[in-house]
Amino acid sequence: MECRPFLMEVRANTEIARTSDAITCLGTVLVEDRLCLNFDFEFVSGEKSSRLPGAIVVPRLSLSNLKAQGESNARTKHARLREYLLAEIREGRLKPGELLPSEQTLAESLGVARNTVRQAIASLKQDGFIVGIRRKGAFVHESAQEKFQTRSTALYALIVPETQWGFYPHFLKSFRIAAESAHHQVIVCDTGNQVDRQGNAILQLIDREIAGVAIVPTTTPAGPSFQIRQLQKHNIPVVFCSRRVEGVRAPLIQIPFEQIGQVAAKTVLDAGHREIALCFPHLSESTYGYESGFRKTILSQGLSESVHLQIFYGENASPDTAPNDEYLNEFLGRTVYNTSHPVTVIFSSFDSFTEVLYLKLTLAGYRIPDDISLIGFGGSLRNSALLNQLSAVSVDEIQMGKMALKYLNQMRRKEIPMESDDVVYASIKLHPGESLTPPSMVQKRIK
Repeated sequence: MECRPFLMEVRANTEIARTSDAITCLGTVLVEDRLCLNFDFEFVSGEKSSRLPGAIVVPRLSLSNLKAQGESNARTKHARLREYLLAEIREGRLKPGELLPSEQTLAESLGVARNTVRQAIASLKQDGFIVGIRRKGAFVHESAQEKFQTRSTALYALIVPETQWGFYPHFLKSFRIAAESAHHQVIVCDTGNQVDRQGNAILQLIDREIAGVAIVPTTTPAGPSFQIRQLQKHNIPVVFCSRRVEGVRAPLIQIPFEQIGQVAAKTVLDAGHREIALCFPHLSESTYGYESGFRKTILSQGLSESVHLQIFYGENASPDTAPNDEYLNEFLGRTVYNTSHPVTVIFSSFDSFTEVLYLKLTLAGYRIPDDISLIGFGGSLRNSALLNQLSAVSVDEIQMGKMALKYLNQMRRKEIPMESDDVVYASIKLHPGESLTPPSMVQKRIK
């Protein structure tokens, strides 16, 4: 018979005294690093067995024995104890309806503070794996096994450079919906595309013992690899969204920027446009991809001599239009208002930019798309009248959120390694909208 440590309880009137080399329990002593309690029990080890009259033999434990698989000692004691108890429940050694040992018993047998045990038990109660009954103790919940099939206790984090603009609001929403449908909780961290804020967020998440992180890294400058490696060193799974950090191996859900540029370029070229401007807030991996897609498509269609492609970059990495207002005014002045060869179509890398360009041009007296066409990039959920009207290449942000959560769950269950090199490309499609048509033969220009 094998004796499991958490299935035996020292009675309330039993006093345990510790010395440097032995444990005494009402006259019984430590035998070969095992604690003998007063019950009649036969101890079996391999092919050998021995009967200890009037005693029960319980293996002695230290908290180092309670590490979940793959976890490091960096995790707090109560977290490791919690994971151990969860494993006991999951594997059926602690059965539904079974009474757990008292806090005092667990604390003394493990050599930890009673508060450590209390924190672990409280966490399991909060997640519904344990139920407390007053004056009786803590019991394994009758539906504990079902909870492993229907829910998870994970707390995940989503780190993004922006929450209000671009495709990010819908991406956040889809990630949260996917998480909550599986009973996960989600923390959202807005870095403002600043490396220091990203680093501070990561440190706080490590302290909170987060279960996994989906991150859209900063771009200006690019997020340093040591920040992400800190998460992995603490056995926290990471999945990159949109782009990865150089020097770090982790799954990537890639937005196909070059393909987006190719789809947009084909759309405007097929419509007959030859005077084209690209409007980007700053230089980044994404803008290089868009530009490459346009240039490759123009070249493949043999239109290098007839197409005039102008590319403009701002100096602000945020898709928020307020800090980019001066840049957008200058861009329109050079490409539309104050030139003898105005462009006939503008491609913008954010829906928010396309919306502002639409409003600025309309206020200046231009008709969209009769006088000038607009096409941008954004999310697939076009849930406002203006967004729905704007032509765009859209990314399936709902799919991205679901895939990010799927990878985190798989890494957490150790179905795939945390340093997986998997790359999955998000789906894109053209939203035709109403802001792009063939260029007019005679266009109205108001200067």
